[in-house]
Amino acid sequence: MPPFTVLHVCMGNICRSPMAERLFLHALRSRVGDSLDERYMSHGAGVGGWHVGEAMNPPAARLLRERGVDHDRFRARKLNGALVDASDLILCATSDQASYVVELRPDAYAKTFVLGEFGRLLPSLSLDGLPPADSPEHAYERGLALVAAASAARAGDPSRPDDELDDPWGMPDREFARVADQIEATVIPLAAALTGRP
Repeated sequence: MPPFTVLHVCMGNICRSPMAERLFLHALRSRVGDSLDERYMSHGAGVGGWHVGEAMNPPAARLLRERGVDHDRFRARKLNGALVDASDLILCATSDQASYVVELRPDAYAKTFVLGEFGRLLPSLSLDGLPPADSPEHAYERGLALVAAASAARAGDPSRPDDELDDPWGMPDREFARVADQIEATVIPLAAALTGRP
């Protein structure tokens, strides 16, 4: 059984999506510890290829370090169809990037969201009927059921401008901190919902 896989997407994969990838992993690890790798995967990519192979933008790495989050061994990647196909949930920084994903793979619509959109929908979802997350297989099934519930909940309610993450590239550290706070407002509740552990 593959791990339940979340793909984080932004413009160049050096600021927003790396922070989301690592903040989400940190939230998961704090809940499931050593069983993380067999149950969940968090990775990222950018819609543009300008930074492929580069390390995380220094302010983003510094922000993660300050929050006790691992930022090592990161290299930027460009989004492609294989990454979309291999992912069970795709969280994009903006609606334009979500549209890019769906243009690349039209059948990915049901699993593709703007990050803030997913965070806004999450509290309205009933978790009671989801499978438990007590094994890798159940964790995977629970993740798929959660994504299906979110997709159904957004029917007729498109993403909103305030669901999007501003690009902090070239901005002061306080802007990276603000964007990281927005990311955590979604990925921490998501980790809790996936694992069944607040």
